[in-house]
Amino acid sequence: MLHRWMPWSTAAALAVLVVAAAARAEAPKGPPAMKADARPERKPEALVEAEAPPFSEGIYPCSACHESMEKNATRRELGFHDEQQSVFAHGTPDRWCLDCHDLQNRDVLRLASGATVPFTESYRLCGQCHGDKYRDWRAGIHGKRIGHWDGQKTYFLCVNCHNPHSPRFKGVQEVVADGKKTVAPTLTFIKPEPRPVRPEEQRR
Repeated sequence: MLHRWMPWSTAAALAVLVVAAAARAEAPKGPPAMKADARPERKPEALVEAEAPPFSEGIYPCSACHESMEKNATRRELGFHDEQQSVFAHGTPDRWCLDCHDLQNRDVLRLASGATVPFTESYRLCGQCHGDKYRDWRAGIHGKRIGHWDGQKTYFLCVNCHNPHSPRFKGVQEVVADGKKTVAPTLTFIKPEPRPVRPEEQRR
């Protein structure tokens, strides 16, 4: 009796499995179930570059003067640009103009690789030596960003807070560039404002 019923029971079990698999294949697939602790993806923040501080009046474009000059890559003390040489304190005496400025085109900056970048991307030049600050700046830890906490933000460039020829931070001042307010570094240290008077001090 056992040998007679085994084939029939096996065939019945196989038939049930085939029907169940077909029904599962035809069933409409819904969206994958979210885990209890899953959170919806956040859109990346929209970052907007702040206006760079204006160049010293009468200096830019640099090619207005340098175009007609003989190109000389010899390291030396300049016979002009006293306003920069008088305050220069950036890796002296190991650094000089052509470590950052391009010999062939003075209206752009030059990376260590020889590639040129516009002044609006000066942070790429700064990041070559100051990699940790560049990393923190990109993450929003170093520097300054203004705007919405969960939306569009305006980020400031290195040169908005640091004078590239004398980068030690001294303070910033509000200026207007291309009709828009922005900030620029000061050449002298700004005295901090006095702290607010505490309530208990006001009652004395």
